[in-house]
Amino acid sequence: MQDPYPHSSHRRRFMAATAAGMALPVLAQPQPADKLERGSTRVSGFANAEMDFQLMRQLGTARYGGAAVGECLALAQRIRNGVPASWVSEFTAAARRQESDAQARALRSHAVSARDQYLVACNSYRAAEYYCGVQDPEHARLGLKSRECFLAAVRGLDDRVEEVFLSFGGATLPAYYVRAAGRRGQKSKTLMLISGYDGTLEETWLSYGRAALERGYHLMLFSGPGQMDTLRFHPGMSFIPEYEHIGRLALDHVLARPATDPRRVALMGISFGGYFATRIAAHEPRVRALIANSPIVDLHAYMVSFIGFDPALLPENKDVRLDEIDHIPDSAIPLQTREMMRNLMLRLGQTSFRQTYLRLRDFRVDDDSLRRLSCPALALVGTGEGAEPLVQSEHFLRAVGGPATRHVFTAEEGAEGHCQTGNLAYSAAVSMDWLDELFGA
Repeated sequence: MQDPYPHSSHRRRFMAATAAGMALPVLAQPQPADKLERGSTRVSGFANAEMDFQLMRQLGTARYGGAAVGECLALAQRIRNGVPASWVSEFTAAARRQESDAQARALRSHAVSARDQYLVACNSYRAAEYYCGVQDPEHARLGLKSRECFLAAVRGLDDRVEEVFLSFGGATLPAYYVRAAGRRGQKSKTLMLISGYDGTLEETWLSYGRAALERGYHLMLFSGPGQMDTLRFHPGMSFIPEYEHIGRLALDHVLARPATDPRRVALMGISFGGYFATRIAAHEPRVRALIANSPIVDLHAYMVSFIGFDPALLPENKDVRLDEIDHIPDSAIPLQTREMMRNLMLRLGQTSFRQTYLRLRDFRVDDDSLRRLSCPALALVGTGEGAEPLVQSEHFLRAVGGPATRHVFTAEEGAEGHCQTGNLAYSAAVSMDWLDELFGA
């Protein structure tokens, strides 16, 4: 092969010496003060599995504008592994900075940049809200800031996004209705979305709402007792098993709108919302298609699988009471686990861990109810979620009265985790394409 540098004698001598294995003299050069690097942010998460999942959850929303990868990884470098207070502090500081930046850009009439930053700030406030204890007044304040930033972001959509409050038991349950672009005055398909234990309306809009809007769906994002959005307004309101009551209110609202095609109303439930949505669809024939992500039919068994034993079977002298949690040493139960225990007890309205798991036994969709679920259904589950979600998805497929199919996400797709947080766009493609083929354009 001809040498492309025929006049470079230095290069030819270098290549010959290298080929012969000769030691080459090192030319003396001045050393730079700092070593040149591509950047200082490193791709590393947390040793703590739960905190690492929460980081992945935040990273996953980058696809739809809820985060920036570099910013999340920079935050991870500053957060102390497994320390909830450190997470709350760092994400709160980031959210404030992002919100201030959005406000400054809005004042300079940079509407698109402001919107994008408001969405990131919204999701950072949500991340801080997650690890903040529900008894802490800061919990509601962070959640309301998340909501405030979301509303600031969608202000540019004119009247397409509406705040809705559904009346229930003397309280009001927060929701959003979003009209699809270019569908004014037209009857069209609608997707109703409900999240779960710690998801929010705003996060659901980022995760699946934007994908549904792009496909021409009107949206109804709604929440019920015990959920994060409701806690912002009603801190003491606990979960109830009978979510069909909440579904009925949301359906009444959607079907009263002239733009709703009643033959094309779908319901999607995410995380615990898989239970809520399954229970709603089992009692509501007005739901014409169900997407359960995951299809939870026994919330007690589902939660038992997370900790590997059933606290409902503990003898009373081994039970952990709410007023005892702060006195348990870290060596017995780590701080993060104690906070998660406390939040679960409070949100289920119980005073001990044993009583909490006894209460969870009420959160079931029995086989008679499943047989009444006659609309087409899609069950979504990941291989990385563990055995129980896969078992419950199989039971769901066998027991429902209508046509049902299942999609199992894999590690190869980066979507094997709970609710496919690592690859939301692929999850949206699977679920929305199934729905489009069912409902049409």
